[in-house]
Amino acid sequence: MKTYNYCTLFDSFYLTRGLAMYESLIKQSDSFNLYIFAFDDKSYNYLSSLKLANITVISLTEFEDNELLSIKDSRTKGEYCWTCTPSIIKYSIENFKLDHCTYLDADLYFFSNPSVLVDEMNQQAILLTEHRYTPIYDKSASSGIYCVQFMTFKNTHDALTALEWWRQSCNAWCYARHEDGKFGDQMYLDDWATRFNGVYVLTHLGGGVAPWNIQQYKFLVHNELIIGKEKNSNKEFNLIFYHFHALRFLENNKIDLSVYSLKNSDIEVIYKPYIKHIHTINQQVGKEFIFTQSPVSLEGYGFKYILSRIKQDWLIPLKYVYRKFFSRSNIKSIEQLI
Repeated sequence: MKTYNYCTLFDSFYLTRGLAMYESLIKQSDSFNLYIFAFDDKSYNYLSSLKLANITVISLTEFEDNELLSIKDSRTKGEYCWTCTPSIIKYSIENFKLDHCTYLDADLYFFSNPSVLVDEMNQQAILLTEHRYTPIYDKSASSGIYCVQFMTFKNTHDALTALEWWRQSCNAWCYARHEDGKFGDQMYLDDWATRFNGVYVLTHLGGGVAPWNIQQYKFLVHNELIIGKEKNSNKEFNLIFYHFHALRFLENNKIDLSVYSLKNSDIEVIYKPYIKHIHTINQQVGKEFIFTQSPVSLEGYGFKYILSRIKQDWLIPLKYVYRKFFSRSNIKSIEQLI
């Protein structure tokens, strides 16, 4: 049986989401290794104490090199995590002698076995996933065509050449702003299909469903599987993973599910199982790993952005735009979701 290798990074703030992602892998995958890069001592000590199956926990002390340490203070916490993404993939492949490694964002959650996504790349060296933005939310020009969320690199010359170029690029510049065709670690990927050899773009619609594209699909549960249907083509697919981007736990037992538009059926089929799982983990880990935030800022979705979208798609009614961007109907109480 083939063993699939994954790596991820998170600190104590994202620990409960990282554990939910891991437990979803345990449920859905047959054979895997997950290399977790713990980005603070608190998460490292806790994860190490659990002695979880299929897990290797790596501390910052083990992972950080002099080059990363020299730039660490020039990046925010989030920017430093982005900066380190190619480095943790490279570290995993080299130090654990892996034939391949797939990077996972910690806020992914698996509803089916992700091996089908890795297998789709066949003999290619690198697997990328597109954002597949719903047109009203399309930020390809400022956030990138591809999403770092799920990327596979094989231990081959072509893949390692691209990985090293990406690592050096992120070390040189990786900030949470759009500048000179760059944004974080992500827009570096935009031209990889022509820049590097062996790059494959995932076609399976069940890999990469996220708040910015869920409006294009309908989902229902059938025989314990979540089946999606693309509205434009009626193409059906198994939901492999969902990216719970920008989900926030607020004060007073409330949750901000998304700044993007969600249907009630999306919340019922996809969000509720995840929130229930996180709630269970919260009860297990204790208060020291439970954090609250303010609702997601609508910065980037203000009137300038809306006007630019209306200019491109002038038939969009203002009422529709208002509902999509400023409705806070996605703020729910935990009691509504569990």
